[in-house]
Amino acid sequence: MALIKVKERGRESVNLGRRNLIINGAMQVGQRGTQTGIRNSYGVDRFLSAGSGAQLFTYSQSTTVPSGQGFSYSTKLDVTTADTSVAAGDYHLLIQRFEGQDLQHLKYGTSSAESLTIQFWVRSAKTGTHIVELTHVDAAYQNSQAYTITSADTWQKVILTFDGYQTTAITNDNTVGFTINWWLMAGSTYSSGTLASNTWDNTDANRAVGQVNVVDSTSNEFYITGVQLEVGETATPFEHEDIGTTLARCGRYYQKWADVNWILGVEGTRNSKLPFQFSTLMRANPTCAISGGSAANGALAGTGVTDAKKEMVNLHFWRGASGSLVNATFAGYTLTADSEL
Repeated sequence: MALIKVKERGRESVNLGRRNLIINGAMQVGQRGTQTGIRNSYGVDRFLSAGSGAQLFTYSQSTTVPSGQGFSYSTKLDVTTADTSVAAGDYHLLIQRFEGQDLQHLKYGTSSAESLTIQFWVRSAKTGTHIVELTHVDAAYQNSQAYTITSADTWQKVILTFDGYQTTAITNDNTVGFTINWWLMAGSTYSSGTLASNTWDNTDANRAVGQVNVVDSTSNEFYITGVQLEVGETATPFEHEDIGTTLARCGRYYQKWADVNWILGVEGTRNSKLPFQFSTLMRANPTCAISGGSAANGALAGTGVTDAKKEMVNLHFWRGASGSLVNATFAGYTLTADSEL
């Protein structure tokens, strides 16, 4: 990566360029809104809540943030149903997944495999050991490290460096090749071994040794923001990104339009088809849905979506009355397009 020197008020500074591999690390974008009573769901864009067990959450974009760090939002997982009797296979993770084609510069599978440094601000109701983990999906290996929450419900900054993986390359395509996982709870299947700290390992029992149970009480909350993952062994200042850029990057995986209105010429009960172009090219052909809304100038018999591509989707509307051509108004609809990894 070239370093570009620029002049800033009479002094020379360095423009480090884009270095953060995380999308939406400042938690600025939350298109889905607050998710209630969930275990496995996206809330804040690109951050997936996933697990097995009795635990349920309210997952929201929060304005609780570390003071003086330039962040406006955090991800918040608020336990609404606790898991106090953890079965062997129970677990809970907060995950970001990466396309393999975005990680070729890590040079995994070679002797030059790059180290990665992660930094984040975290706030947990439970003191003690917490685990954060990188997983190389194509190799089925993971690299776990522990960090310690020293004071409950208090923001603290974590910085960790992970060695590169030299044995197997990351597949160069648009499927998931790599993840980063924050553990919140781990049954014995994932915690009964020995933590192989900063060592690539393929034994499940070694993944989350010592992880405290953040989901054991409905009084517990877990917050995170300021997530940056970058090449090298040094944590550089957080890369604050403009909202337009972040929204476009999130839009590769999920797009939502609320309160959308159309006026279409519809004759009788015929189907009217409207091409709808996405705001940015999506990762893969998305799953689309249209919901809500109402119709004027003839009752609406139905809506639908077909032929979803990376670029666009066809929206279908049926007027539920026979007769001549009219300008039917379709108002207040919500359209979603999902191509998450």
